[in-house]
Amino acid sequence: MQMEDMVIISVDDHAVEPPEAFVRHYPEGKKDRAPRIIDKNGQDVWLWNDKVYPTIGLNAVVGRPRSEYGMEPTRFEQLRPGCFDAAARVDDMNANGVLGSLNFPTMPSFAGGVFVGAAAAGAKDEALMATRAWNDWHVQEWCASAPGRFIPMCLVPMWDMDATLAELKRMSDLGVHAVSFSDNPANIGLPSIHNEYWEPFWKACSDYRIVINCHIGTGARALHPSSESPIDAWITAMPISIANSAADWTFATFWKRYPDLRMALSEGGIGWIPYFLERADFTYEHHHEWTFSDFAGERPSDLFKRHVICCFIDDQFGVKNLEYMNTDMVAYECDYPHSDTVWPNVPEYLWASVNGLDPAIINKITHANVMREYSFDAFALNGGRENCTVGHLRELGKDVDVSPRVGLGGLKTESMDLIGKSRRPVTSGEIEKMFASA
Repeated sequence: MQMEDMVIISVDDHAVEPPEAFVRHYPEGKKDRAPRIIDKNGQDVWLWNDKVYPTIGLNAVVGRPRSEYGMEPTRFEQLRPGCFDAAARVDDMNANGVLGSLNFPTMPSFAGGVFVGAAAAGAKDEALMATRAWNDWHVQEWCASAPGRFIPMCLVPMWDMDATLAELKRMSDLGVHAVSFSDNPANIGLPSIHNEYWEPFWKACSDYRIVINCHIGTGARALHPSSESPIDAWITAMPISIANSAADWTFATFWKRYPDLRMALSEGGIGWIPYFLERADFTYEHHHEWTFSDFAGERPSDLFKRHVICCFIDDQFGVKNLEYMNTDMVAYECDYPHSDTVWPNVPEYLWASVNGLDPAIINKITHANVMREYSFDAFALNGGRENCTVGHLRELGKDVDVSPRVGLGGLKTESMDLIGKSRRPVTSGEIEKMFASA
């Protein structure tokens, strides 16, 4: 196998909702209540439910020189069009040699936490309308524009189980096999995953073959060590921050009742997984006689390997230790348009990690596992495997301009603005202050 022969599907990317995304899918007579973009002090911000949400890009810095990264672009004109325009995204995927993409929300937050917060504050009807409108935009516009290129995913109104089940059924009928869900709902004011409240949800996801996608930061969060800490420390720990939630899910009991249920640790990386599984097994062996956990003759690692999908961007250590994982449950992610993405050089980065592996293993982690678990028949949707390879897609995208886009601006801290002067590391405190004032 050569690099150009790979077929790459990403299970973690992000879409920035265009300004009219929600309005188009609100009921007639209620469109004035939909989230919409307004100008606030020269920034494009979302206005919804009488509250301003100051972020549109969420690190949508793809295509910029790394020296010009900032935490947030502040206007749509500063974003690469592929962030919010589906046709332009497909062009960027072609140039990147990436066949398929699963996209998390931006305005609602990755698992709809904005809507959960509004419901908790009493605006349940508004939150339900916004959730349904996002789903309709995402499935009927974004994904429907290129059915063989985007994996549909939905949000659910987690605060209302009857509404959640109705929305899951509605989305399943539209061919959706993925839902974005908090990695720790107890941290956002909802029952923990061990509460019987979620039992109908587990059953529905199992029955409809819907993968539960838990993105980092949707419940448990990486903590800033201190306000004076370099922001690099927080960025480094961010993927591994989902380890606490991973342990929580591993020791949950509902897996016994739903053997076909699947979840994904989105953007969590894989390098830490071998030690995590070793530790989980050690914990069970040494403590289950007094903690009363019961894996029915199995080990925690057995359950994890069967039910949990792990994904990586650039994780050579993890790839070298695949023997300690289940290669049927490892997948790739691109993270377009966030600052960790290696667009437009995904094939080169990925090939550097997988070159030398058995081609069957390469096929599993680059696309076959995703096609199976997400019920996404990419080959049939694109007219055969020959139309899905890195080489074929890059030929389609050979005229896409991937040159760096410079001088676009955006939110900057004081130390970021010290161009040509003595510079010091950007700190966590500066980033927090910047967001608070935005």
